Amino acid sequence: MSARWHFPDTNGREAEELARALAVQLPAARVLRARGFRDPLEARRFLHPSLDDLYDPLLLKGMREAVARVRRAVDAGERILIYGDYDVDGAASVVILKKAIEMAGGRCCFHVPDRLRDGYGMRPEVAGQAAALGASLIISVDTGIRAGEAVRCAAASGIDAVITDHHLPEAELPPACAVINPNQPGCPYPEKNLCGAGVALKLAQAVLATSGRPAARLRMTLESFLKLVAIATVADVVPLTGENRVIVKHGLEGLRSVRNPGLRALLDVAGFAEGSAPSAGQVAFRIAPRLNAAGRMATADDVIELFLTADPARARTLAARLHEWNAERQETEAAIVRSILQQCEEAPVTDGQAALVFAGRDWHRGVLGIVANRLVERFHRPAIVLSCDAESGLAQGSGRSISGFHLLEALEAIQDLFLRFGGHRHAVGLTLPAGRVDEFRNRLNERAATFLTPEDFHPQIAPDALLDLREVNEQSVAEVLALAPFGCGNPTPLFALKGAEVAGPAAVWKEKHLRLTLRQQSRTLTLKAWNLAGEAPSLPPGARVDAAVTFEPDPLGWSAVLRHVRPVSD
Repeated sequence: MSARWHFPDTNGREAEELARALAVQLPAARVLRARGFRDPLEARRFLHPSLDDLYDPLLLKGMREAVARVRRAVDAGERILIYGDYDVDGAASVVILKKAIEMAGGRCCFHVPDRLRDGYGMRPEVAGQAAALGASLIISVDTGIRAGEAVRCAAASGIDAVITDHHLPEAELPPACAVINPNQPGCPYPEKNLCGAGVALKLAQAVLATSGRPAARLRMTLESFLKLVAIATVADVVPLTGENRVIVKHGLEGLRSVRNPGLRALLDVAGFAEGSAPSAGQVAFRIAPRLNAAGRMATADDVIELFLTADPARARTLAARLHEWNAERQETEAAIVRSILQQCEEAPVTDGQAALVFAGRDWHRGVLGIVANRLVERFHRPAIVLSCDAESGLAQGSGRSISGFHLLEALEAIQDLFLRFGGHRHAVGLTLPAGRVDEFRNRLNERAATFLTPEDFHPQIAPDALLDLREVNEQSVAEVLALAPFGCGNPTPLFALKGAEVAGPAAVWKEKHLRLTLRQQSRTLTLKAWNLAGEAPSLPPGARVDAAVTFEPDPLGWSAVLRHVRPVSD
């Protein structure tokens, strides 16, 4: 699939002024300017995020009411049920809030639904579950914003509810004692992109602030919680900007020193030695998948137990189990992807398909979101993957989208098809009668076609800044890497080398990778090129190319990586 290249503007004066104000070299200054940091004060705050930049939890609408109800439950010895979701974000939220309530002197238990048996969201049966556990207060974490029926059922049984969530709400909020969600109407909280664990952290902070703990101890507790919240924030693919940047920057750094037996065991099995801190990318690809594997292949209870146990041996057993489930998840996911791609070979995807819907019998529902993401990466258009169950007559699954298409709004426009649905702009879950899958495919495609054009179906390569190889040195690369953590909303800086010369033969290694040296202005740079061995014939010595390049840390300091390349005709 041919890519569309979009080169950045070259307003050198503004970048030079910013570089002088921040005492950094031009490559980092150009990236900061491209990402909207024109004011040196704001840029400096971005470069050096401080815990003092975190917002007051009481700015969240509903927080005072929530704290008052939790405080009343703690003081009266009521039992509290924390109801979470089954992904990393939900499990981390449960752990954080459970620990905070117990630190404040409360009694609580938790429930996480089974993905395959119960499906997504807080169900009306929660009232019975709470009653069976002797709970008189339910606190939802990372779920519940669309659970009006469940809250009403609980109230009818004399059980109060506090909803904490970050997903987009419906027009009518659940009739709970308090609703905490930065995305609810009228909430003045400045950061709208917190994940569920971020919202749970805010409630934990506010509750502990009423427990009489000294300020220094409260700060230590916050720093401890940030380790889990950072993992959840990265795993939930929310923007790593604003308050999330503060959380992830400090949380990941805190992973250098870990006392929690479960977190230590998880880092060990993921290959991180004591004293090392994973990057956001490493969390996304090596830590989060192991945690998510529990909810996908079994239940998330083991993840919660992993972080709550004080027994190192039990922690190692649980971490090993997560590792095994992740391997099983990878095999299951790969099999479904192969099946879908085979369908695409028999009936190729065309520009007339603005959105893709694939359905298969008894596909494992726990991996369908990942499969949908793989399809979006390959075909660059919204994709829904459904598993059809002959016994229930239902099709259930997940969808992912591209930046230019609001998938949740699209589902809302055709909601008469669904028994249940919910999610975000770019990630959704849904259930509908299996007999209506073809109708869903057609209606979603019609909806997507009104917003998307064939131009949207091509990958977009948009470097942050132009790069002159004379500017590449140890300090300038270190300053670029200091813009981390990288991820959603703050991607790894991408630089454009225009009209560079291929300086020598491209070397193929491990059959699919390249090592390539480029020359520009008498300076050379050797780059790694993952999975680009197929480009070698178009890169003979002396050829002139445009190259999109990133930098990444490695044991020797840093290395340059070729992400995209295209020949330039003279």
